[in-house]
Amino acid sequence: MSNKITLGLLFLIFLASGCSSTGTLGIITKSSANPAKLLQSAQGFEELGLTEGKACRHFILAIIPFGNSNVEEAVNKALAKTGGDALINVSTVSSLYGFVPLYNVYSFTCTTVRGTAIKFK
Repeated sequence: MSNKITLGLLFLIFLASGCSSTGTLGIITKSSANPAKLLQSAQGFEELGLTEGKACRHFILAIIPFGNSNVEEAVNKALAKTGGDALINVSTVSSLYGFVPLYNVYSFTCTTVRGTAIKFK
């Protein structure tokens, strides 16, 4: 019985595999903002609290992509939740998951950003 369970677990691990990487950033603004101008004018801001945004891109048979997993999309989703203009003390996580990885039947990659939303005054 134990051998069947072990083989079953190994098979499930083979069917689903993934990896992720993590990084940190000081500040990320909306793509429509001019960060250089904001920093030069020493503009004040109000903290709105912690927020998180996630953006994913999916692949079927490794040739049919849909979705968007870039950092800009994840930041826009995080800021939409709070109405903020930028994120400070940001951490990012990029993940890639594959199901039946040998044949690339289905896989997806996601970018997640977490940070403190701020609103410029």
